[in-house]
Amino acid sequence: MRRHERAHIRQPRCRLPKHPPKSGAPISPAGGVKSAAGATVDLIVLAGGRGSRLGGALKPAVEVAGRTLLSRVLDARPVARHAVVVGPPAARPAAGERVSDALIWALEDPPFGGPVAGIAAGLTALEANADWVLVLACDLPWGADAARLLVAAASALETVGEQTIGEQTEGLHLTDDTGHAQWLAGIYRAPALRAAVARLGDGVNGASMRELLAGLHLMGLLDESEAGADVDTWEDVKRSTARLAGAPTILSDPRSDPQ
Repeated sequence: MRRHERAHIRQPRCRLPKHPPKSGAPISPAGGVKSAAGATVDLIVLAGGRGSRLGGALKPAVEVAGRTLLSRVLDARPVARHAVVVGPPAARPAAGERVSDALIWALEDPPFGGPVAGIAAGLTALEANADWVLVLACDLPWGADAARLLVAAASALETVGEQTIGEQTEGLHLTDDTGHAQWLAGIYRAPALRAAVARLGDGVNGASMRELLAGLHLMGLLDESEAGADVDTWEDVKRSTARLAGAPTILSDPRSDPQ
């Protein structure tokens, strides 16, 4: 997936803490999460890639430290009202038997249309608009930590008032210290994201994230804790497994620990 790209477009960037919050936003009575300003969040997990750099392995089912990548990213469900997984039927067991039935499942048409086509399919599967849409690739072992950081940042924008940058910011995403934007660890205002998909029309298949997000006012969040670290190769699998099993990690929520 073409999600690691250098952010050539000038955009504000702020610094994230080295450790994420110890807990997510409070759960609302409706089962989703509301920010401090009452905003709602939906989650789209993209799980439809080919896994070509993993020898064609089904990436959602690849295990890191005893758990599938998809199950780890789905630890982010508590921060969202609804969760959609865009991926093939073969990926469903990787979500876990108890989790799979509670999810909305979708698949881009045709399959393997890329992340933008996956986002379009995920938005179609969501019946009602939330205020924000959290977008996560399925290969983020620390995706739940990234989700909490992003939701907290979006919540802060909702509370700063109409005359500040929060009024103009249409999305936030993680950015590493080299300037590479992780757009598939991002949170976007739902109306802006839907408008961007509509602008591409039939061109969503094979479109890049840069094409989708062109024209949106985005804020990059400096990811010092590496919550947006992904798994593209078997070497990445080994490195992430060692990090989870050995040295102290950024994980601070028991939902992110091996079960």
